[in-house]
Amino acid sequence: MLRIIKKWKNWIWRKRYYFFVVLIANALVWAFCLPDQLFNEPTCTVLKDKNGAILGARIADDGQWRFPPSSSVPKKFRAAIIEFEDRQFNTHWGISMRAFIRALKQNLSEGRVVSGGSTITMQTIRLSRKGKSRSYWEKLIEVYMATRLEWRFNKEEIIRLYASNAPMGGNVVGVEAAAWRYFGRSADDLSWAESSLLAVLPNAPSLMHPGKNREKLKAKRDRLLRRLLENGELDEVDYELALEEPLPLKPPNLPQLAPHLMNRFISKGWKGKSIQSTIDKDIQKHVINTVNVHHRRLMENGIHNAAVLVLDLENKTVESYVGNVKNKDPEHGSHVDVIQAPRSTGSILKPYLYAGMLNEGSILPDMLVEDVPMILSGYAPKNYNEQFDGAVPARRALSRSLNVPIVKMLQEYGVPKFHNQLKKMGLTTIHRPSSDYGLALILGGAEAKLWDLCVAYGNMGTILNDYAIGFPNEPVGFSSLQDREEKGSFDYFLEPSAVWETFNAMLEVARPDDDANWQTFETSQRIAWKTGTSFGFRDAWAIGVTRKYVVGVWVGNADGEGRPGLVGVKAAAPILFDVFDRLPKAEWFPKPFDNMSTAMICRESGHRASQICENVDTVLVPSTCLKTTVCPYHQTIYLDKTGSYRVHGGCEMVHEMVPATRLVLQPIVESYYKTKHPKFKSLPPFRSDCDSEQDNPIALIYPKKQSTIYVPLTFDEKKGNTIFEAKHRESKATLFWHLDDQYLGETTGIHQQVCQPKPGEHTLTIIDHSGRSITRQFLVIGKE
Repeated sequence: MLRIIKKWKNWIWRKRYYFFVVLIANALVWAFCLPDQLFNEPTCTVLKDKNGAILGARIADDGQWRFPPSSSVPKKFRAAIIEFEDRQFNTHWGISMRAFIRALKQNLSEGRVVSGGSTITMQTIRLSRKGKSRSYWEKLIEVYMATRLEWRFNKEEIIRLYASNAPMGGNVVGVEAAAWRYFGRSADDLSWAESSLLAVLPNAPSLMHPGKNREKLKAKRDRLLRRLLENGELDEVDYELALEEPLPLKPPNLPQLAPHLMNRFISKGWKGKSIQSTIDKDIQKHVINTVNVHHRRLMENGIHNAAVLVLDLENKTVESYVGNVKNKDPEHGSHVDVIQAPRSTGSILKPYLYAGMLNEGSILPDMLVEDVPMILSGYAPKNYNEQFDGAVPARRALSRSLNVPIVKMLQEYGVPKFHNQLKKMGLTTIHRPSSDYGLALILGGAEAKLWDLCVAYGNMGTILNDYAIGFPNEPVGFSSLQDREEKGSFDYFLEPSAVWETFNAMLEVARPDDDANWQTFETSQRIAWKTGTSFGFRDAWAIGVTRKYVVGVWVGNADGEGRPGLVGVKAAAPILFDVFDRLPKAEWFPKPFDNMSTAMICRESGHRASQICENVDTVLVPSTCLKTTVCPYHQTIYLDKTGSYRVHGGCEMVHEMVPATRLVLQPIVESYYKTKHPKFKSLPPFRSDCDSEQDNPIALIYPKKQSTIYVPLTFDEKKGNTIFEAKHRESKATLFWHLDDQYLGETTGIHQQVCQPKPGEHTLTIIDHSGRSITRQFLVIGKE
């Protein structure tokens, strides 16, 4: 025997180099036997809210519900899976001899393989080697690689790999996916019974089938619960309650609360990842329910789409993102993310113009702006109610969304300047030259995204919030990703006082209701809001701002089909206020006193008061507004002793003239203004011996000075009509119309005259009942 041992020693010594090489080779193979990434299978795209609750999930490319790996393993599932699969998991080095011996005894006693003795580490290796046969050679490879896995990862990392890739029945993989698919909530929130059920599934995933194997599956779960009781993981009460829990029936559908936001993340490279968003799930569900309620009403009018965006001004985050509503008919375009789609703006840009003009000091909040019929380069804007007020305060022009005064303001401000302002405020769809838009830019001639509009209003609110706490204002972006700041695209400087006055004017936005009554929304908190309706009733907008939130609403049809009644105040505003009703209330923006100055304001004209303005108020206005013009409307006139007639030095002795101050408006402005202001006093006429060239009560609306008129032919090749229009300061005055040397006729009250002038130069003369006249020359072109 000693001779044999000695012989083997000698042989080994002679082969020592071969053994050394084999040992080194084995060590190298062992060291590099694991791939860099153990699992390469595609994973689901999972969207979570700011608290970790799932908003939605998109199945992986291989058709499996396999969630991205979690950062931790739920405590209950960890205890259950270790008790069921590998009691020595926390102490062994990848293999368990006790488990091997136990498995060998079970297999011999049963006469077949009933247990493999695999540890959780070995099962993790087997899961990573998909498609391999279950042979003794494969078992040896698993043992070999399992020991290496224990050297690369710690125990927590290994069990996390296993929990993320264990089969859970059907096309469900991993404990987190199984928790949501079978129980509709996170694995961290599962009970002991639910966690134990998931722990036994990887051992026999085929048992998880609705309507089959229910008793067998429940028995396995209950045996595991008994073992957990015996080991002290749960007490007697928890054990009894766990036994009473039924198995899940048909798996609930995973939530799909923000599909359009998920699509946006996927397009930005987040496919197959777990996305922690800033969305508040409770607010998102409330917004969805609100939109769905209104959608049922809107569908009766053939309106099939709506979108809502909620921004949090304090945290600079997106609180809710509802890109569209669900429609059974795919032709209605529910897949379109309207929040990111360019749509015609309607009146929704008007507050930006108002803020810009306050910011540069070209208007005051109550400054009168003309509201009379106008034609600018062939463009004739009309108010919503097709009426005119003559002149209205700028603040009221915004709150009532009067088109004519706003167009007049844009004409004074300048289209190129406003065009540049919109681009700097972050409206990414303003990409054509300003000349292409013209004055229609303010009335829906441009397109904008709901996202850009809300972010711009959000930046305006942030200007006030930052000023209130002494922070320097910087452009902010609104992030939809948790713990990630977005770069701001708002690069337009606005004074806090200009923003405050703009929001203050938006507090009571009103619209005509059925062309008869004024409808004003009242809420339990102060909300600056604005609506908009695009041409052809294709888009309805409503955007509201408080100190904490911006809520933006769009309603319409994704394909651009217009519908009667599709207006902002009726279709979008009700959704806006229903959303605000469930949001936390906020105090109103504090007034930026340090950014304002005291000014003497004429009560009638809203301009800075002149020396002859009689009713003057001392008010705080944006400091920039100190540059505005002094009241041009109040003028000193001279009356005779009776006070009934005007006189001048050419017809009356100076000492006989009585000075008086009056608000003087142009005749066309006055004719509309006094219908809305019964107390307005028109200028007295000049005394018969005091004729004045400067006081003409006739205003010629059309044709304008030096006009060129094209008279087209009708469909039946007949020459079309031309309609001349005038106004008189006296509402019941009679006007006599003359074209060249031909008498056309007379008009009373409404002064419109239809005629068919021939091509060439013409002179139009209008004479009133007292002999006052106005003359205008114009050119007609067209076919005879």
